[in-house]
Amino acid sequence: MNRPTRTNNRYSGTRKPGQGAGRRPAAQQGEFALPVTVTPALPPVEAFADLDMPAPLLAALTAEGVTTPFPIQAATLPNALAGRDVLGRGRTGSGKTLAFGLAVLKRTAGQRADSKQPLALILVPTRELAQQVTDALTPYARALKLRMATVVGGMSIGRQAGALRSGAEVVVATPGRLKDLIERRDCKLDRVAITVLDEADQMADMGFMPQVTELLDLVRPGGQRMLFSATLDRNVDLLVRRYLDDPVVHSVDPSKGAVSTMDHHVLQVHGTDKYAVATEIAARDGRVIIFLDTKHAVDQLTRHLLASGVHAAALHGGKSQPQRTRTLAQFKSGSVTALVATNVAARGIHVDNLDLVLNVDPPSDHKDYLHRGGRTARAGESGSVVTLVTTGQRRDMTRLMSDAGIRPTVTQVRSGDAELSRITGAQAPSGVPIRGSAPVSDDRPKRGGTPFRGRGTRSGGESRKATEARQTAEARKAARIRRAA
Repeated sequence: MNRPTRTNNRYSGTRKPGQGAGRRPAAQQGEFALPVTVTPALPPVEAFADLDMPAPLLAALTAEGVTTPFPIQAATLPNALAGRDVLGRGRTGSGKTLAFGLAVLKRTAGQRADSKQPLALILVPTRELAQQVTDALTPYARALKLRMATVVGGMSIGRQAGALRSGAEVVVATPGRLKDLIERRDCKLDRVAITVLDEADQMADMGFMPQVTELLDLVRPGGQRMLFSATLDRNVDLLVRRYLDDPVVHSVDPSKGAVSTMDHHVLQVHGTDKYAVATEIAARDGRVIIFLDTKHAVDQLTRHLLASGVHAAALHGGKSQPQRTRTLAQFKSGSVTALVATNVAARGIHVDNLDLVLNVDPPSDHKDYLHRGGRTARAGESGSVVTLVTTGQRRDMTRLMSDAGIRPTVTQVRSGDAELSRITGAQAPSGVPIRGSAPVSDDRPKRGGTPFRGRGTRSGGESRKATEARQTAEARKAARIRRAA
């Protein structure tokens, strides 16, 4: 896997006289000035068949129904396949995984990794994104007889160490777990010739930077580096300066990330009516991802939705990886229709035909807003992002939307309004509790502290069966009263 000879010129942040053939792209608000390519970039392609890829890989693309490259793929693949360092920006759902993944697989094809010594590394910030990348690339890796290993926290480290000992050409990893395996001497990176950072801005923002730089320092010197993200702001600057050599820069979407097939709505609600509005939206026909700020708030709303008759499930960092995997599978299959989540789900979750994202708690900045919203309107589909805003949050939300380059439709609503139903499909929930699905609260009494109640009783000595029967009867009575009204 020989890397082509190139001008050895690190990005300096300023353009030197005579450097580059064209004008430097203007820096977007909040972004660093993108580096100028010294070596001319290869032009984009119109079809995968125009690329230098092996026949089994092209056949696998056809078998998977992937016929025409998305813009980010058409732009970056010719240069990535040639071994160039790549700095790529494309909105969520734009096809970045195949943009770097096909290059990694093609350039690794025909080689065999020794025990504990992978040849290519893809670093991602979350477990969900790691699994998504693995799932997306597995059919193509299989076609090229390449072995992949997924290394993430929350799963058996022994099994992951075993996969590395058996030999894996391509490793998809979160930084913390990979560092653990290296410290256990179950993995070495000195033979890694291709390194990818997916969602590079989040890697730089979430406290991963020391781990990321430590891992990048361990890979083989002179190897290929690729950074991909929906946004490339100043937090990525350090990585660009330190690790990318004469990178080809491709930005196929505006940095402010607004998607033409996505509608944005800000619904002004009274604080006392917020839960009721969120519940009616969650009870709509079809699936919805609902974002809140904290694990406690996610669990609380999930319990409320289940008691109201909505098939809901919680997803946050306090769940084990098997729980998170099972919840996502249920949401994708439709057995769970409302996925209530913290920002852990804002990146790395792809669900086909998801047409609504609901922010019960507005995000803290415009990047979080864009990544939350990116769960819908993916790959050219349409979708809506709805944010509930109380009186005290309006000014901050206006500023956030301005930073995101978005002009939302602002509507004042109350629960039960026809306008709320028109915008979101909201409807009254059945009122019949979903049995056997309520999550256990993090503040549930434990042995040794507050007296622990046995499984068969609730507060006041009422049995679980009696409690469920009483709640069901009350819900049915309430539903009859609503219908009569």
